Parts: sequence; C-alpha cells; structure tokens
Amino acid sequence: MDQVSLVIILLAALLIPLIMAKFKINSLPTAVMEIIVGIVIGPSVFNFVNTSDLISQLSTIGVIVLLFLSGLEIDFSLFKKRRTALTPLEQKNAVNTPKYSPVRLSVYAYSTIIILSLLLAAAFKVSGLFSDFWLAAILFGTISLGIVIAALKEQELLSKAFGQTILLISVFGELVPMMGLTLYASVYSSNSQSLWLLLLILAVAALLLLRFKPFFRFYQNINKSTTQLDIRLAFFLIVTMVTVAESVGAENILGAFVAGIVLKLLNPSETTRERLDAIGYGFFIPIFFITTGVDLNLRTLLTSGKTLLLIPLFFLAYMVAKIGGYWVLKLRFKQANALAGTALTATTMTMVLAVLRVAKSMKTITSDQSGAFLLAALLTCVISPLIFNKFYSAEKEDLVKTAVHFIGANLSTVPVAQQLRKGWYDVSMYTNHPENYQTYHAQVPVTLMENFTAQDLQDHGVFDTDILVLGHIDAERNYELAKAAKTYGVRRIIVRFEDRNVLNEHEDELRELGVEVYNTPEANITLLRALIESPSTLLLLNDTENSIYEVRVLNHLYTDVQIKNLQFAQDITISQVIRNRKLIAPNGNTTIMYGDRLIFTGNKQTAAQIRQALATAN
Repeated sequence: MDQVSLVIILLAALLIPLIMAKFKINSLPTAVMEIIVGIVIGPSVFNFVNTSDLISQLSTIGVIVLLFLSGLEIDFSLFKKRRTALTPLEQKNAVNTPKYSPVRLSVYAYSTIIILSLLLAAAFKVSGLFSDFWLAAILFGTISLGIVIAALKEQELLSKAFGQTILLISVFGELVPMMGLTLYASVYSSNSQSLWLLLLILAVAALLLLRFKPFFRFYQNINKSTTQLDIRLAFFLIVTMVTVAESVGAENILGAFVAGIVLKLLNPSETTRERLDAIGYGFFIPIFFITTGVDLNLRTLLTSGKTLLLIPLFFLAYMVAKIGGYWVLKLRFKQANALAGTALTATTMTMVLAVLRVAKSMKTITSDQSGAFLLAALLTCVISPLIFNKFYSAEKEDLVKTAVHFIGANLSTVPVAQQLRKGWYDVSMYTNHPENYQTYHAQVPVTLMENFTAQDLQDHGVFDTDILVLGHIDAERNYELAKAAKTYGVRRIIVRFEDRNVLNEHEDELRELGVEVYNTPEANITLLRALIESPSTLLLLNDTENSIYEVRVLNHLYTDVQIKNLQFAQDITISQVIRNRKLIAPNGNTTIMYGDRLIFTGNKQTAAQIRQALATAN
C-alpha cells in the first residue's frame, strides 16, 4: 500500500505541471497547486493516498532540500552592489536619493512587518483566539521566498531594483522567522539544549566554508560524469549541517538553510545549481507539498466552528502584517507597484509549513489551529500573486535607454552615433573642435567643449554613462582619458588608437583594466580578409534592415535549450557561441548555457528585442 500511495503522489507530481501548461494556469504557483491536488487525493476528498513512514521520510527530506535551495537563492552581491558598486551614472540617474537603495528599503519594510506581527500576535492572545504569542508572531512574519522568486522570475525582475528590494524583504521573511523558530524551540521544547550551543551551527558552517573555499576552482579539472563532485559536496553539507543542528537542539531546517548559504558563498557554477534544482524540484519537494495537502483533512477541520472562524482571521493577519511595506516601497516605486510588491510579500507557505511541523512536534499547537494557519497561508498564495500580476508595471528607471557618450566627433564616430540613436541607445557626443561642431551638430547631439581634460569631462557629466567611446584622433589623450574614466567608475570603455606604436605601449595595461581597444588600420585589414573569404560580408554590413549583435545569455528561460527549440529561432541566425573563451560553431542541436556569448544576425528591430530578452538576468 505504501508503494501504491507513493506511485500516485509521483504521478500527480508529473501531471500537475503538464495540466497547468495545457490550460495556461499561470496565476498560481506550482507549489500551491501541488498542495491543492494533495487535498483532493487525500482523505479530504477521494482518499486515494494515506501517508506512511516511507512517504513521511521522503516528505521530511523534501522540506530539508527546499530550505537548502532557499538558502542557495540568497544573492549576497545585492548588499555589495548598493554599498560599494553603485556607479556614478546610477547615482546621478537614481529616481530618489541613494538612501532609498534596495537594502535600506528591505530593512525598513521588514522592520514594519516585525512590529505589526508582534501587535497582531498580542491582539490574538488578548482576545483568547490564539494564546501562543511568540508562535503567532513568527508565523505572521513569514514570507515564502520560493514563491516570491518564482513570481519575480516570471516577470524578469530579479535584475531590477524593484525585484531586488522584494527579494531582500523575502529573504528577511524567511531568515528572521527561521532564527525565531530556533530560539522558540530552544526555550519551549522539553528536550532543548543550551542556547549557546546554537553558536556551534555557525562555527561549523564557517569551518566548512573555509575548508571548501577553493573547491570550485579546481573540481572542474577532475570532475567526471560518474563522480558529480559538486552534488556530492552539496549533500555532504546538507547532512552535516542538519546533523549538527539536531545535535544542539535546533531544527533540521535551520541546518539545511545554513548549508544552502555555505554552498552559495562557495560560488558554485550555474550548472551545479541547475542540477540541484532538478533533484529537489524534480523529486523531493513535490512529495513534500503534495503530502502536506494529503495531511490536511478538510473534513475534520471544517467541522470545527473555531477553525472556520480562525481561517479568515489568520488570513487577514498574514496580509495586515505586511501592509506597512506599502508606505516604505512608495518611497522609491510608483504607487501601483508598491501595492503589487506588498501583496507579493504577503505570500506565505514554505516557512509556515516548517513552523507548524515543529510546533506540532512540540505539542504547542492543536491540529485545528495548525490547519487554520495552513489554509490561511494557502489563501495568500492564491490571492497575493493575482494582485501582484494585476498591478505591476515597469518602473520608469527600468525603461531608461543605454547611455553612450562619444568623445570626438568625426567621420569615424558620427555615422555610428546616428545609427545607434535609432535603437535602444541615448547618444551624446563631445568635441573640442569648433569646425567639427559646426559640421555635425545638426546631425547628432554634439556638445562643444574648450578642453578635454579628465576633470573637465567629469565636471560636464561625460563620464556619467553606460558606455564611453574615446574616438578622438589623439591616441595619447585617449589613453589618459580611458584610465581616468575607469577610475571614475565607467563600466564599459571603448578606445580608438590610430597610432599602432601607442597601442603597443599601452595595450596590455588597458586590457588588464577591462578597456576595449581597436585600431582602424587593423579593422580595415580584418574586413578585407573577411570580404575575400566571405563575399557576403559587405552585403551584411551595408544591410539597413539586418545587423550583427553580441549578447551574453543571463536569462534562465533560454538556458539549457537547444538552438532549434528557441522560440525566436526563425528570426535570427546564430553564427558563433563563445563559452569559457572558446569559440563553438553552433548548429540546431547546440544547447545554450548560462553565460554563453552569442554572436548573431537578424532584423534590427526584432533582434534588439531578442538581445534584451536574452540579457535580462532572472
């Protein structure tokens, strides 16, 4: 019978995403559908499945893997970006003042959640509806990081300031309740250990981090398909941290979460993360969510008048606890998006399941109360994503064109600037020659400057750009300005060198700094060779409808997909794939990997949109 129930659960796990795709059910997360299906196939409706020891063990592994992957999702670079890597252009073009960065907004927003959760827990205790103050506060403060990440990925927002802010709020909404649950269990559990022993979890985590820090630097050289060392390391970390957590009286989910953070800090490759996702979301995690629905016996729960009363009250408490974030988000984002973000952070499920599992094992909550909390959480997962998808729209700061500043207005730069202005670029040119200004200012935006010193350019905002093109005829001046611009913080710099001697002297230094250099005579030689070897090259370069593009693939929607299966495969021609600094001659069966650089040709209008889609980090 155990095997039959497991087969039914696995069949349901297989059919759920297929049915959702067939009927285009995009408004509900897959995890929510899995819980609903678990309710249907469990004792609540058809009673096809009953949990056994085997299924319970697999479900426990599922929640451990889920929390591990949640820890792995935390992007610690978000903290660094806003503290140390904010470019001068980002500072200048910020919609609000720099104090409203994603990190600050998330801290302020979650602080309001903590305060409101404590107030709501006190209200429930005073009213007698739920007497466990700390457990209620922990539950009201939870946010489902996995569901939030899924919603942000679908909207391709993880690389945007709005997405980063909501993500960080959700990280706090999983990490803080996790720590709160650990302290709660340590204080109120009959078999808890001393609180100071919890520090051993952090000590072991730090030891593992230091021990395996160089792991991903060399494992590629010795890894084989029959060893899968990175996956073995991941499960070693999980088992070790779970064992340590349980040994000191903490919950196994805390150990799993910390293990995910450790692996994240080891900087695993994207391939490693994808394989771990495949193991977790392909097997263990669906069993956990479906089993949760199976264990939720609605026939029993809905016969209790108190449970029926608690469900809407707990649902309102989940929503109200997050409402303070609305005014925080309004400090930077427009009103509709502040509402959308607030609604999305009200989504809670994963940590609620974990907290209720611990509370039931400690016998500090009844089955009716646990069911009410869970059903209320299920309602947030249904309603909150609907509100988010209805109200969210792109922020003005996300629609800003790429800024390109040209230093030097001449026959080499002006035609390029004219063509770029027709696309997704905001072009400005600067010259110190009055005759060039008179010649070109009617064709492109040109600013006449008396001097081209680094300080003058900085004072006039020339360095406040995404791309700086140093196209002046004076090679030495271009070299000095390139170094000054890199010091200032310009992320991409392209430098023209007409004098090969000057280029030979400085090329290695500039390339080490990440500056891109080109020499016109060499470019002409390369073009002539291409014309001889491929007579159609000139036709392509002169084509006003099509052009050549290069893009780095950062969008997970298009990774691990064969070229022939790309939804826009008929609109572009991919001529080269650059992977790990090696050229790959692609064909229809070539699989696109995360971080690949694609060189392709296509219509200028559609290709630009495709390039933007491929480069959108999610």
